[in-house]
Amino acid sequence: MVISFKTMNMTFTTAHQSFIDHCKFEKNLSDKTIEFYEIDLKQFQSFLKSNNLSYQVSEIDKFALKGYLKRLSHFKPKTIKRKLATLKALFNFLEFEDIIPFNPFRKLRVKIKEPQVLPTLMNAYEVRKIFKAAYTAKEQLTASDANYLIRVRDVAVLELLFATGVRVSELCDLKDQNINLHTGVISIYGKGSKERLIQVCNADVLNILREYRSHFEEAIRACGFFFINRLGKRLSDQSIRGLIRRYTQLAAIDKNITPHTFRHTFATLLLEEDVDIKYIQHFLGHSSIATTQIYTHVNSAKQQQILSTKHPRNGFEFGS
Repeated sequence: MVISFKTMNMTFTTAHQSFIDHCKFEKNLSDKTIEFYEIDLKQFQSFLKSNNLSYQVSEIDKFALKGYLKRLSHFKPKTIKRKLATLKALFNFLEFEDIIPFNPFRKLRVKIKEPQVLPTLMNAYEVRKIFKAAYTAKEQLTASDANYLIRVRDVAVLELLFATGVRVSELCDLKDQNINLHTGVISIYGKGSKERLIQVCNADVLNILREYRSHFEEAIRACGFFFINRLGKRLSDQSIRGLIRRYTQLAAIDKNITPHTFRHTFATLLLEEDVDIKYIQHFLGHSSIATTQIYTHVNSAKQQQILSTKHPRNGFEFGS
């Protein structure tokens, strides 16, 4: 195979843009993934510049990567793994496109141990407290109050998070056509644009979603997204995190509750109700059941109940 001199001398800046175009238009990756790729690649480019290293992608070798790995040492293991994965994806692309003769990552062995830290979990009592705070805040206003519609939206967001266990990005990306408020079926597009269907069966959840949509119907149709902000635009991740913080404080819960806390709590409480983990895997949109097992754990109260009632030692009898 003949590789032209022009191709072999591609700059990192040009390679960066070619890779981003490939991810956008050929792989159709999400905007959030593209955003992280951009951040990671710009950081690596800054590293090359600060160390007077070549911008030619064909001259970037394992020693440059090792130097970059040292630069990243102060980050959390999960962040380091992501940044290296971004670079590896770039060089895999360059090698496949014959822009470089081989991927320098082939000469690099990196093993990064990521400590397994369980996400914050709420118990059922704490979930009820947050919902009570949200519904109370809504009921303290009348439909004529300026903030009433926002309170309706907030409750709808909280209800749907807990009803489905969706990722916050999936909630923000929900389109109006993804939600059937007559059947309760919601189409969720997760990682890799994989679609999964989740049924909302609780009447109270469906009622608040219908109330929300009836108030915002015109703005939703204009925007296209189901959850919108005061300006009629797509509701952002940050806005949802903010509203959860507000109602957590109103409920006087001293925990760092996030959208992911709702997701983790959804999975864990289902598990405690003896729901098969394979169903939970589907609800969460995990391709591997090993991932689901990380999100779910048995709390101490359930553990005590299981061991006190199910342990085989309970059936042993000794003595006269």
